[in-house]
Amino acid sequence: MTQTSENVTWLTQEAYNKLKAELEYLTGPARAEISAKIAAAREEGDLRENGGYHAAKEEQGKQELRVRQLTQLLESAKVGEAPAADGAVAPGMVVTIAFDGDEDDTLTFLLASREYASSDIETYSPQSPLGTGVIGHKVGEDAEYELPNGKKAQVKILKAEPYEG
Repeated sequence: MTQTSENVTWLTQEAYNKLKAELEYLTGPARAEISAKIAAAREEGDLRENGGYHAAKEEQGKQELRVRQLTQLLESAKVGEAPAADGAVAPGMVVTIAFDGDEDDTLTFLLASREYASSDIETYSPQSPLGTGVIGHKVGEDAEYELPNGKKAQVKILKAEPYEG
């Protein structure tokens, strides 16, 4: 699904299409809607005390920020296939790990960028300490990553399957 190195974000064709459709909406119909809201609020008079105008301008700012983010993301995107179901941890996979080999202390997460974040499953970036520590390891292998305090943590890869969401 995604793997971001310094300048490249790997996306499946489906993810690329979804993000491109969002960008097209934001730069087309959504811009027209916000412009209409701003124009209607302007007609109400004094802009200094016009809550509708200020809310619309704030909404416009957030929308334009998202347009810039999507534009940058899509410009650096490389479209590829979803990860293979070969048991090796890669971006775009749902991974289950056991901390310190304790199979009662586990974590299941999606290894992907925030564009795939979902309320259904916790998401960790491939660039996070945990993400970089587990990438490339196979089911059954031990991996190590650095904690914020500088200490090392050991995990065992229990499962690694392509994300179906």
